[in-house]
Amino acid sequence: MKKMVITVAVCGAETSKKDNPNLPVTPEEIAESTYNSYLKGASICHLHVRDKDGRATMDINIFQKAVELIRKKCDIVIEVTTGGGVGMSPEERLEVVSLKPEMASLDCGTVNFGNEYIVNTLPIMRQFAKEMKRQNVKPTLECFDLSHVYSANLLVKEGLIEPPYHYSFVLNVPGAAKYDVETLGFFVRRLPESTCWTVIGIGGKAALEAHYGALALGGFMRVGFEDNIYFDKGILAESNAQLVERAAKISKAAGYSVATPADVREMFKLKN
Repeated sequence: MKKMVITVAVCGAETSKKDNPNLPVTPEEIAESTYNSYLKGASICHLHVRDKDGRATMDINIFQKAVELIRKKCDIVIEVTTGGGVGMSPEERLEVVSLKPEMASLDCGTVNFGNEYIVNTLPIMRQFAKEMKRQNVKPTLECFDLSHVYSANLLVKEGLIEPPYHYSFVLNVPGAAKYDVETLGFFVRRLPESTCWTVIGIGGKAALEAHYGALALGGFMRVGFEDNIYFDKGILAESNAQLVERAAKISKAAGYSVATPADVREMFKLKN
């Protein structure tokens, strides 16, 4: 039976409790939300953390605390962000890799992010890829636009990324590529052979449509408050676990089994 990998992104960097009061922000809340999502079928946690005021931070001590709390609860695969938040320096974003997580995101190009923008030049990307390789951390190559796919492929060609490869398409960010299945297919056809990929739709409508795009084209799913705070039109999601549960039900209805963390570790050949 085919296996569906479900990633949960429990808080992100931009969503606030004003957007959805159920957003987890403290390390304890993040760990509990991650655990509840794991129980519903999430096998990877895409991890951001917040400071005491609820703002996005790359403070390594807060990351370490969140990781330790999650580890006490379950064996979900932890994928830390190195995207961080708008305005953070590359050095600030990369330090978290020293914790030797199993996985980390690697943004593959500069992108409009609403009214802001996130800078990722090729030298920055190479720097991140080299450090992840040194620390035995599996990168998820995050692509917000088609040029990012080509940039990620360049890292692969230069030997900075080791197989098996995992790409992530982040679609429907305001100012970047919109989500539709035609665009997704265009991206997928430009991947190296034998590549795993996850699709992320930003916003309620795109988030749900992206689940079906993943099923149609052979990819994986990501859910969570980083990407979408709604369960239905105008109805806020009660929890990240609620979104995971729906993705798992959709996957099972399509004939997939839901992957476990052990499945992910074998699939991606994780080392840490």
